[in-house]
This record gives sequence, structure tokens and C-alpha cells, in this order.
Amino acid sequence: MKTVNVTAARNDIYNIINQTIVSSEPVQITSKNGDVIMLSLKDWEAIQETLNLVSIPGMKESILEGKKEAVEDCETLEDIGWNLK
Repeated sequence: MKTVNVTAARNDIYNIINQTIVSSEPVQITSKNGDVIMLSLKDWEAIQETLNLVSIPGMKESILEGKKEAVEDCETLEDIGWNLK
């Protein structure tokens, strides 16, 4: 994770924002009052979705079990009655 002090961040905020969006690498911004982490909105939303999913009872275990199943053994959307058209 890249670390910059608040003065450097203030002087180069446009480039730091663009780099964070492109690289998906968080940036730690330090100050005498404490530190913050800058993330892209896309990465923040992904973190929130992950936290939401693992908060559902049994979901974590279900995902881990699903990872063990070969793709060719999985049911298709049509098999389970989902029509996305």
C-alpha cells in the first residue's frame, strides 16, 4: 500500500485519485491527527458487498463448498429456471 503525507496528497490529489482508481491499490494518507485510507469507489463497493454476503448465516460455508465443485458439474441458469432474457 502506498503511503503519502497529507501535504503531498494535497499537492498531488488529482494524480493520487487517478492512480488509485486505475491500480485498485489503496493509499494511506498520514497526518499528525491520524491516518486515512483512500480507496476507489469500485473497491469500496466490493468490500461492502463481501461484508454483506458473509454476514448472511451459512453463506460463507456455502461459498466455500461451491468452490470445491467443478464448473462442469454446476447447474446452468436454465437448469434452475432463471431466464435472464
